[in-house]
Amino acid sequence: MEITSIDNETRPIARVRSPRKPRNTVRRILDTLARTLSAAAALGTALLVIVVSVLLLQKAWPLLVHASPWQLLSGAVWEPHNGLFGFAPFIAGTVSVTFVAMALAVAPAVLSGVYVAEYTSAKNRSLLKPMLDLLVGIPPVVFGLWGVLVVVPFIRDLAAPALGSTLGHYIPLFAVQNTSGYSVLAAGIVLAIMVFPLIVAVVDEVMRSTPQEMRESLLSLGATKWETTRCIVRRRGLTGIIAAVVLGFSRAIGETLAVLMVVGNVTQIPHSIFDAAYTLPALIANNYGEMMSVPLYESALMGAALLLLVTVIFFNVSARAVIVRIGKGH
Repeated sequence: MEITSIDNETRPIARVRSPRKPRNTVRRILDTLARTLSAAAALGTALLVIVVSVLLLQKAWPLLVHASPWQLLSGAVWEPHNGLFGFAPFIAGTVSVTFVAMALAVAPAVLSGVYVAEYTSAKNRSLLKPMLDLLVGIPPVVFGLWGVLVVVPFIRDLAAPALGSTLGHYIPLFAVQNTSGYSVLAAGIVLAIMVFPLIVAVVDEVMRSTPQEMRESLLSLGATKWETTRCIVRRRGLTGIIAAVVLGFSRAIGETLAVLMVVGNVTQIPHSIFDAAYTLPALIANNYGEMMSVPLYESALMGAALLLLVTVIFFNVSARAVIVRIGKGH
């Protein structure tokens, strides 16, 4: 007990120390445990990429000893029985299909995401969002079957004759030589539909994360709705939109089953969007487990997987560097 004088009056003031609560100790322990587990999960995810890369490199090493990387990447002949493993047709097929898909999907998907986030009403958005989520969850084989039944006949009977007769004589990209409909364009259309809802969903979330006060400030200064949206896209949403495009690219370049069903699977370098092609994922899916008695065949497929992984990592790292640079500029 301590005696303290306040306003010339002597009053006893009891200073009582509260006992240490064991609950605080438990909370600190749980917090430390959660932080440790989160760090371990993040580190494990990063290490997983390294482990997969090392294992693929180990499996593909006999092929790299047999031929130089330049011979493998530039070779146009794929004859495993003769020891010829040229990846050029598969690289060209993968790049062309992915390029067509992204060219068809990016602009409409970004504009659709902006519309859903900025222009549509709450009632319409409640109807559109479940439909977009449903499209994201549809299995690839369904898209592939739809492509076989709808897209391939459309290209064979309508698109190829129309574009080939009008543009094919002037632009080699649209030249037609007895196409069956199974082509780069068919795979690109199917892939574009597959990545479209993913990009829309990410752009929508990015745009809606912008504080409402920013919109109100711009509108109060006399800006129109489109000027406000454009400013938000440039200042707050550009990095998120780039990230959405990167996610779409990663989905497109690694898609296997849907592309395999409509691309034609012909080992050649496509010179037109109506030519059949062969992609790296389709090569692995079609041939792994078969013809393993052929020397270096498994190493060649593992090399294709390693090449695909390196391409995705390179593109994601490059896109991340662009995002960081844009963020610093803003």
